[in-house]
Amino acid sequence: MKLYQGMGPNSYRVRIFMAEKGIELPMVDIDFSKAEHRAPAFLALNSLGQIPVLELDDGTIITESVAICRYLEETHREPQLFGTDAVGRAKVEMWNRRAELVIFGTIGNVALHSDAFFKDRLTQFPAFAETERQAVPKKWSWVDRELADGRPYLAGDAFSIADITAGVCAWLGDVFGMAVPEDLANVQRWLKRVRARPSFQA
Repeated sequence: MKLYQGMGPNSYRVRIFMAEKGIELPMVDIDFSKAEHRAPAFLALNSLGQIPVLELDDGTIITESVAICRYLEETHREPQLFGTDAVGRAKVEMWNRRAELVIFGTIGNVALHSDAFFKDRLTQFPAFAETERQAVPKKWSWVDRELADGRPYLAGDAFSIADITAGVCAWLGDVFGMAVPEDLANVQRWLKRVRARPSFQA
């Protein structure tokens, strides 16, 4: 297998997932500043020109970070990061989707509509970016209320891909000047716990 990856939250998410499972793969770095994601050879792998991309030994291509993680979960069973039973898997899925849609989406909109890196990819609306920026603390405040029951991780007692996704959201927020508010004690407790894991240095 081979992983095409580079700078950015989705590649980071897969690298953390791999580190949690002790998986090592050959990696091909894709440099967006050199437009390597638009090269014909790469577009043949992913027509959307996005990373990460997992290429299996038989030539099968899997794109989208969560899809890649699901494949790695099936082929490397321990530790289980998508839940261990029906309820656990549903809760992990629920929280992973919440992290993606509520937090990642909001922070991503700020980046997409304000950073010069994306100016040639879409029509930017700076006012929308500012509205989304102001909403970020409210999103984390909601998570803080959800974690008020004292559970150690988003989906319950076990670390999961939902924590990876939300932890990467916090990292992305730092990159774009939207750190998790210091006064959110429950989120800060959770974030300190996940950031202490060696995998977050991946």
